[in-house]
Amino acid sequence: MLFTQAQNDLQQNVLNVTHYIEKNTIDNRLLLLKENILSPGVILKIYDEQNSLIIDSDAHVLGKHPSTWKNHDFDYYRSTSMEDELSQLINTDHLYFYETKKQFSLNGHLFKLYLMKPMVEQNQFLKNLIVNLFIANMLGLIIAIISGIFISNRILRPIRNITEAAKEIEIKNLEKRITPTDSNDELHELAKTFNHMLNRIQTGFEKQRRFVSDASHELRTPITVISGYADMLDRWGKNDPAALQEGIEVIKSEAKNMYGLIEKLLFLARADQNRQVLNKTPFNTSHLIEEIYQETCMIAPNHTIILAQNQPADICADAASIKQMLRIFIENSINYTPSGGKIIIDARKLESHFEITVTDSGTGIPNEDQPHVFNRFYRVDKSRSKVTGGTGLGLSIAGWIADQHNSTIHLDSTFGEGTEIIVCIPLC
Repeated sequence: MLFTQAQNDLQQNVLNVTHYIEKNTIDNRLLLLKENILSPGVILKIYDEQNSLIIDSDAHVLGKHPSTWKNHDFDYYRSTSMEDELSQLINTDHLYFYETKKQFSLNGHLFKLYLMKPMVEQNQFLKNLIVNLFIANMLGLIIAIISGIFISNRILRPIRNITEAAKEIEIKNLEKRITPTDSNDELHELAKTFNHMLNRIQTGFEKQRRFVSDASHELRTPITVISGYADMLDRWGKNDPAALQEGIEVIKSEAKNMYGLIEKLLFLARADQNRQVLNKTPFNTSHLIEEIYQETCMIAPNHTIILAQNQPADICADAASIKQMLRIFIENSINYTPSGGKIIIDARKLESHFEITVTDSGTGIPNEDQPHVFNRFYRVDKSRSKVTGGTGLGLSIAGWIADQHNSTIHLDSTFGEGTEIIVCIPLC
């Protein structure tokens, strides 16, 4: 912009001077200089054919002949768009001038016109501009670095807190939690999600620990009984027929109970790992219900078994699993119903589902225990566990089977009067 402005000023002054000379004689030199044709700061020099200086508006500046003037490259200002302007910049005695020249003929004589404009102020301005821009850029860079460090520390602080909390969390210290940030941003959501994950891990670990503890206790009891009777038979019981028979029966009973417990534990383990395979196929329920009824009559001769109704229905399910689930409910009814009591099986087809009801006249379940009966190893009456042979795993397995078939289980029990369990299975 500065060089273009200087060039425009010189071009206008060239027009003014040539126009004036064409109308007036060049010999009247003082009159030419007094007419104020030149713009402020512009220097005029006119040479004749013999390169003699005939007009000089400022004799103190650039007294040398034009042949001694040196063009200055101004490399640190150079750009493609300024090459033409910079080619007109001259340097003499460390003073910079912007110059333009023109030849014209007057009365058969050739004259050389030189107009120059000092560029000292412009040059100083450009130098100061470069220095100021450098300082401003350095200050901006320093501010950007400091601001970046501050902002990054503020942003990364919650992440560091999450990292430190994660390092402190161990199996023995799952109570540690991350304090969410005050701002409602992604890190706040990350901290909440991380805490939620820890809650689920802690809950799962506590369930696993209780499961292992209960399983160890359940396995320890039959092993202890078997070991005790084996030692007794080894010491003296083998010579006593009555003691020998008693020991064999107890060992066989405990082995059977332990085998059933291990089978249930393996079933739940496979279920937890999603390895328990269910083969769901469409089938009619009438044969399955009839089969369960006949088996129940055989294994519970001391109870009154009633099949109220057996309405056929088509369901899509794993027949073996449905049968296992119903057996669990019926076995519980048999175990907790005194001899001579009633067990009623009722199968009905409704509009959208198949409903199976198992009702007994047994001891019932207290209200405070009913929400927990589907938990693993939970038993209503632990003192009767060995009498009934229960391990507290059957209803857990039944609940898992119902979930896998999108079915619901409704428990209705009155303590001392009996229990009713209703299973609803969707129709095909």
